Amino acid sequence: MFKKFITVAVLSFSAIASANAAINQTKGDFEDKFRQLDESLPTPNVYRNAAGEPGHKYWQQQVDYKIKAKLNEEKRRIEASQTITYHNNSPDTLKYLWMQLDQNKFRNDSLSAKTTTFGGIGNRGPATASASSGKAAQLSLDALRRQQFTEDNVLGYDIQSVTDKSGNKLKYTIVGTNMRIDLPSYLKPGKKITFNLDYAFNIVEEDAVSARSGYEHFPDDEREGGNDIFLLAQWYPRLHAYTDYEAWTNKEFIGRGEFTLEFGNYDVELTVPADHIVSSTGALQNPKSVLTSTQRKRLEQAEDADRIVFVVTAEEALENEKEGTDKLKTWKFSAKNVRDFAWASSRKFMWDARGHQQGGDDQPLVMAMSFYPKEGGDLWKKYSTEAIIQTLEVYSRFSFDYPYPVAQSVNGPVGGMEYPMITFNGPRTELQKDGSRTYSQAEKRFLIGVVIHEIGHIYFPMVVNSDERQWTWMDEGLNSFLDGVAGREWDPTIPWGVEPRDIVDYMKSSTQVPIMTQSDSVLRLGPNAYTKPAAALNILRETILGRELFDFAFKEYAQRWKYKRPTPSDFFRTMEEASGVDLDWFWRGWFYSTDHVDISLDSIYKLRLDTLDPDIDFDRLRQEELDKPMSLTDERNKAEGRELWVDRFSDITDFYDENDRFTVTNKERNKYQKFLSKLKPWEKATLERAVAEDKNYYVLEFSNHGGLVMPIILELTFADGTTEDQYIPAEIWRRTPKAVSKMIITDKDKELVSVTVDPRWETADVDVSNNHYPRKIIPSRIEAYKTKKRTGKVYRDIMQDIKTEAKSYDKDAAEDEDSN
Repeated sequence: MFKKFITVAVLSFSAIASANAAINQTKGDFEDKFRQLDESLPTPNVYRNAAGEPGHKYWQQQVDYKIKAKLNEEKRRIEASQTITYHNNSPDTLKYLWMQLDQNKFRNDSLSAKTTTFGGIGNRGPATASASSGKAAQLSLDALRRQQFTEDNVLGYDIQSVTDKSGNKLKYTIVGTNMRIDLPSYLKPGKKITFNLDYAFNIVEEDAVSARSGYEHFPDDEREGGNDIFLLAQWYPRLHAYTDYEAWTNKEFIGRGEFTLEFGNYDVELTVPADHIVSSTGALQNPKSVLTSTQRKRLEQAEDADRIVFVVTAEEALENEKEGTDKLKTWKFSAKNVRDFAWASSRKFMWDARGHQQGGDDQPLVMAMSFYPKEGGDLWKKYSTEAIIQTLEVYSRFSFDYPYPVAQSVNGPVGGMEYPMITFNGPRTELQKDGSRTYSQAEKRFLIGVVIHEIGHIYFPMVVNSDERQWTWMDEGLNSFLDGVAGREWDPTIPWGVEPRDIVDYMKSSTQVPIMTQSDSVLRLGPNAYTKPAAALNILRETILGRELFDFAFKEYAQRWKYKRPTPSDFFRTMEEASGVDLDWFWRGWFYSTDHVDISLDSIYKLRLDTLDPDIDFDRLRQEELDKPMSLTDERNKAEGRELWVDRFSDITDFYDENDRFTVTNKERNKYQKFLSKLKPWEKATLERAVAEDKNYYVLEFSNHGGLVMPIILELTFADGTTEDQYIPAEIWRRTPKAVSKMIITDKDKELVSVTVDPRWETADVDVSNNHYPRKIIPSRIEAYKTKKRTGKVYRDIMQDIKTEAKSYDKDAAEDEDSN
């Protein structure tokens, strides 16, 4: 019977598939890749609900700062006093406060210094060569420079006094990069306390110690003795966050894990040399006191300008570099509802600005501004402020309007770092012997990319206030995903490093750890906290959810947690709740495991419906017999002209020389007609349609070598040269996560000749060699090269190198030039 035949055919195939699956999965080792993630997430509560939203009793603390700071340029030292008002919005009574003293990281007795290894994986900053592998240990000059700087300078905070608002001393205890202030009386819910703190510290030389802030010295500047650029961040004692999920977030600052802070209002007075230009978090409150009338007029012109306007021109900045001064100016800034404060100061700065008219009620005008020395050159003039504005446009589309009055990019020794309204970015031009300044394509791409990335951080985590030390990916990963979106809208030919193909090497490496690993324990921070989560979100948007669902859910997350502190569970739950798609399998695989994607297409079986009509089926069987390859012996006999015996003597032929085993008799025809007569009307109609359509039935066998379940994306190629894409959701793996089979049915004129899994490399499959059936040769390349000693110059500066004149060489001349 038809139904029985189909059952037999399926069982026959299943036996093959089961044998294959048994190789990968044995009784008792089944793992449910689709089990609910709630077993790993915190239980929803009144502070964070099951939808991923702030609960009806959500709270967070507020900390307001009034700071007066003086930059001693000669001593490279900050002296400051601050008044802090701490608002206890929590339901808890607090006995003490914990503050961050990040500058203490640079002390030789710090936890960071004591636990820094000699070489090895995960080190940041000036590296020392590894002493492993039986090779002699080496100490780099960078490492020696750092050691000598920390030895020659007294680093860390000099806490001079901590008093209440009446001037009474408060007891405090310093624990590494933390300080506990014991309160004279308990701080109850809904109450606030104000206290004062006087302090000073010596600013580190960033190039020497590889910090997130510091000074950079230019000994060859026009001014005798040279000039400095000061980038000041993590520069004032700050309150640790007190949260509903951890209480005090007072984990020691070792250097990699950044921080989470409380929002508050800042009034800051910065006293610097009178010829310095200051860029800062906040809005400038006293422009008439620190800017010339010309500079103020230029700023006003920049508000609605189409291109950048120079507030301080290159010529003015160069003149400023030539002279120093003993006079001082105080710049006053005010910042509302920010979680941190940073600033930069130098007489070297030129300053350009352009207004970004974003509309809306909250902040219709944003001043995009860049500050950079002559070393920034045309690279900064062309791209820094433009990249700021492009970032604001793209990020606002995915989240909310930029909420602050300024967005700034400052050039200095820090390669890339972010704070509210201000970012530090590193690439520069190079001065050539002819007086010109050039830059490589890589440096151009770096500047555009780093400005987009760091300005993007003002949204995440400076407004959507995630805990960077606990979950670095919520800061770097989400932002890397969005900077990839913005970057590809700038120039898709730039390798932004967020494509699925960019993470495959890391995902199959032995140094991979789960994305959810705490930052200080991650072996390779870049691929773990930046690239892998960015690639995962790219896959989620482009392949799994689609743009419409993803963009709606992501924007919902951003707006829910604007000015609030989300955790991973809030992100996971919001993305599922707002998209309406169960993504627990995705979060578990990509964020909680070290599985990788490696889906293999092992075999394809072609099934064909047996009609039970002897005139059809026997003819097919005869054709299959004829289609088999001819025996090598028969082929050679024919080629030699050997005559068959039955052809030589026709009298020995009989009935079976005219009729083969595929000849149909009426007995078979009668049996078929009897079979048809017993079918129900719907059964007969189904059979007749199937026979008439004569479709192709293909069964594809897949195995999961990497462990990470993902959708199976197929490109089917047919004999007529056409192709078709098919998308099989990840849920196909829900019962057999190690091996699955899938039937694909095509019309009779669509003969399948090959199948490719993930043809556009959109799932981060680490091994494309098993993605093809039949298997194909995977192209690679062999490069001819001659080993050359590596120099300090990393990038090809084509802008400069193109000026080189062509020469002719003989062998002796070439070797002589190489030796020089």
